[in-house]
Amino acid sequence: MKIASVLAALSLGAAIAVAPALVAETAAADPAGCTAGEADIYKPPARVSGNPGDILACRPTTLSFVPNLQPYKAWKVQYVTTDAKGARVAASGTVAIPTAAWTKGGSRPTLAYAPFTHGSGSSCSLSKQMTTGFQDQFEAPNLSGYVNEGWALAATDGVGYLDGQTHYYVNGKANGPATLDIARAAKKIPGGTLTADSRVGISGYSEGGNTAGWAAQLAASYAPDLDVVGVASGGIPANLKAAAKQLNGSFFAGFLADTLIGLKAQYPEMPFDELMNDAGRKAEKDVKSNCLIGTLMVFLGAKVENFSTDKLTLEQLYAIKGPGGQTWGQIADSLNLGVDVGGPASAAKYKVGFPVFLYRGWAEEILPHEPMDALHKTYCQTGIQSTYKISYPLEHATTMYGAAGDVLNFFRDRFAAKPFQKGC
Repeated sequence: MKIASVLAALSLGAAIAVAPALVAETAAADPAGCTAGEADIYKPPARVSGNPGDILACRPTTLSFVPNLQPYKAWKVQYVTTDAKGARVAASGTVAIPTAAWTKGGSRPTLAYAPFTHGSGSSCSLSKQMTTGFQDQFEAPNLSGYVNEGWALAATDGVGYLDGQTHYYVNGKANGPATLDIARAAKKIPGGTLTADSRVGISGYSEGGNTAGWAAQLAASYAPDLDVVGVASGGIPANLKAAAKQLNGSFFAGFLADTLIGLKAQYPEMPFDELMNDAGRKAEKDVKSNCLIGTLMVFLGAKVENFSTDKLTLEQLYAIKGPGGQTWGQIADSLNLGVDVGGPASAAKYKVGFPVFLYRGWAEEILPHEPMDALHKTYCQTGIQSTYKISYPLEHATTMYGAAGDVLNFFRDRFAAKPFQKGC
């Protein structure tokens, strides 16, 4: 895919967001009413208390930049979740619930959504883009598709979009819990109509595909209270080192820049600042001040070797140890999907007991396809119900559109408890 093709694909959604307002200070779990101000949603609490999924602040909102929505009520929320180290942190997101009665049997389902790559700046979060203006995203039609099915939408921003923070980019061990926890939070909205038995589907593409994949692997151990019935995960960076190798020096090197700065944010104890030269320090500022297109343009063709004082290669960076002896390479490997996984009756660390729909474009050009191919093979070999579609004649960005109908059909069948046809 030429860079111009990406920009064109992304601009389709840019034409499709608006004004906010201002909130509370400390983290009192599950407030009595959604009366927070806009600023409070994004103000990190000094200390996070409560259980994962507890609401810390919420306010009604309008999804002005998500088109063609049937009547709904929506809220911005700040809620409790868990980062990759197991620490309680706060994250932001959006919940939308259709106002029409649910008539398709059982209680209204919830679609927990993990966003596509947005960039690392605080203005880039999905909750802001849906309400104050999509800058360079193209998710809006897919989001309206979920709500117009009658499903509740619980869309996390991911971890690291509160004021003064940096997004933990492609860190599924942090963003996966955030996705599960916003499904929990959606059931606790004051004035909301979701019930405790709401079935949950999880969907994500690209960075969101990585997040959704981790949410799938973590669901049984981290959120056994959720009735997760299926996960759709597309265009996945399933292996961070393989993705980094392909991105380095490419049109899409900005995604690698986001990854490295996101890793620094979650693992501040690891060597980083002392390795960088002036270009590296400027690169970090660029990552934190740009959203998707801005980041891609700033880092067009950039190579990681040019940002450290010793011209360190990726392999050399992976070998650097932190104070506890862990290397950057070991951290990267720990974030790969498909390690120690298995079906619900297995002895695996990550048990997946529901169907998983994996997909990618036939003309995928940003990420190497081999890690995702291997992920599907691993799922099949370990007893996870999985199917994998790779026949979309599309590039990375446009596959999100091309697969939208299949994703909707997958969740229609899951929420209706229809039999799943494995593709192994």
